[in-house]
Amino acid sequence: MEPWLLAIILFGAMFLVLALGLPVAFTLGGLSLAIGYFIMGGEAGFFAFTLSSFGKLTEFTITALPLFILMAAVLQHSGLADDMYEMVYRWMGGIKGGLAMGTIIISAIFAAMVGISTVATATLGITSLPSMRKRGYDKKLCIGVICAGGALGILIPPSIIFILYGVEAEVSIGKLFFGGVIPGLLLTAIFIIYIGIRCGFNPAYGPPLPPEERFTLAQKVQSLKGVILPVLVIFLVLGVIYLGLATATEAAAIGLVGSLLCAAIRRQLNLTTLKKMFIMGIGVNAMVCWIMIGAVAYSRLVTTSGVGEWFCALITGLELNRWTILFGMQVMFFILGCVLDPAGIILITIPIFIPIVRALGFDTLWFGVLFVMNMEMAYLTPPFGFNLFVMRGVAPEDINMGDIYRAVWPFVGLQALGLILVMVWPEIGTWLPQRMIR
Repeated sequence: MEPWLLAIILFGAMFLVLALGLPVAFTLGGLSLAIGYFIMGGEAGFFAFTLSSFGKLTEFTITALPLFILMAAVLQHSGLADDMYEMVYRWMGGIKGGLAMGTIIISAIFAAMVGISTVATATLGITSLPSMRKRGYDKKLCIGVICAGGALGILIPPSIIFILYGVEAEVSIGKLFFGGVIPGLLLTAIFIIYIGIRCGFNPAYGPPLPPEERFTLAQKVQSLKGVILPVLVIFLVLGVIYLGLATATEAAAIGLVGSLLCAAIRRQLNLTTLKKMFIMGIGVNAMVCWIMIGAVAYSRLVTTSGVGEWFCALITGLELNRWTILFGMQVMFFILGCVLDPAGIILITIPIFIPIVRALGFDTLWFGVLFVMNMEMAYLTPPFGFNLFVMRGVAPEDINMGDIYRAVWPFVGLQALGLILVMVWPEIGTWLPQRMIR
């Protein structure tokens, strides 16, 4: 069968089945087995694609995934967010838009601890949303800040998405982690500047606390103890990687132990919270693993059928500027991000795109940073952005999906601005890993 015709069958069938509402994991896995049966001439296709998925899931690097996911679950249920928000409330409450800016800062700290997006969105949706609205903050600004801040969780290391990308693209996960630091801080700064400008021109969006409700310097300093444990966990995970004492997988295990110690210090390690931690950790990990099983089988089908090689030759043979091709890839990622999970997008597209990226002479480390920044937008873009549904799950009844959809678009634009800046100046994503990891 001609590669172009096989490509139409493969990708057409995938989008058709996804449009019918079937889960990503079972769509990809089912298509791999069904189409692979005919391509490889019978039962050999079943064994080939099943074994490829098993082989990927048993790689040592993948062990970091359940460890970081469980670490995120422990930190979410340890009550650290309450202490951090109290610190932000005392220090920044007197500034126009200060609580919204502080929510972004807390999100960045959470991102540096947990590696997934939904933890900060869920936690801050419960803690900071009622507090900001009680003090007269604009409803849409509150929603947008929490959803966008939560999305930082996949860019600022450690990051589950960086791990998946690194495994597929064969790029150092340690370098990817450090590659996300400066872009993550850049987006944090962009969000804070936007909030400051918006609330500065119209204080009704984020009114400051009245003088009688503000705290003394002693009270502010006392609240700083709330960030000691989170900062220690961050330095513990990234420090052992930078010093060469541990791989990313080993650092995940160290971070998990550190998060358990944090929970123990705060006296949160009881049977009730342990049950919640394990339910969340096992549930999220099972979802990721099923997506990986289906997507790895599908990517193997694309490779063995010759479609991947044909597509690479087609793209590199076009008489287009390489930057035009790169921009086209980013647009495709954005469109896919509106309807698919980022983990699935990685496992479907990266085996096809990475040979093209290398053939065009681009740095795969830098491309990985661009990809993850694009996936941040995927967490916010309707109709299926993860953070939108998480926000709806924790928001009060007077907030509907229409409110949430309208609230996130300014922040999607800000994320696009950050993506463009890193495209124009690649050093934003490559400078730190080149000096930290050798």
